[in-house]
Amino acid sequence: MRPMRLFKREVKDIREIETILKTCDTVRIGAADEDGIFVVPMNYGYELVTEDAGHPILKIYVHSAYEGRKAEAFKKEPAVAFEMDCGHEIIRGDYTCSYSYAYMSIMGSGVIRELTDPGMKEYGLKKLMAHMAPEADLRFSPEVLSRTCVFCIESDQFTGKKRAPKN
Repeated sequence: MRPMRLFKREVKDIREIETILKTCDTVRIGAADEDGIFVVPMNYGYELVTEDAGHPILKIYVHSAYEGRKAEAFKKEPAVAFEMDCGHEIIRGDYTCSYSYAYMSIMGSGVIRELTDPGMKEYGLKKLMAHMAPEADLRFSPEVLSRTCVFCIESDQFTGKKRAPKN
């Protein structure tokens, strides 16, 4: 990966990365199809897995209908990019161009694949619900699972970034 220009803002601590994942509520996925490049915002669930070498792998779970542009694009071209951001706050300056913005973000790229095994689909949906509505009573009927397309982005190419608000 290309080194971050403002390396002082890079988040490397896996606990801070997890805080960003927990705090954000939307992932934006960039994909391409025959009509061009597009970005789609989606709810998500996630898990961080650490390899033997200690490098984290981020898995992002999303769902959709089986039909439509994003589902067709994900199945045809599995290389995607993603971004999420949260913790927004204006940082006021002494003059116009000294204003800035506080935020936390994660950006990366990976491969998206459809989960076809019913057990894995349910697992992905549980991860999504644990992030979006942890208090929800989860029951996935076979009919609902058969109508729901679940995808998983697997990425070992992602970075966290943070600009804290001024006190």
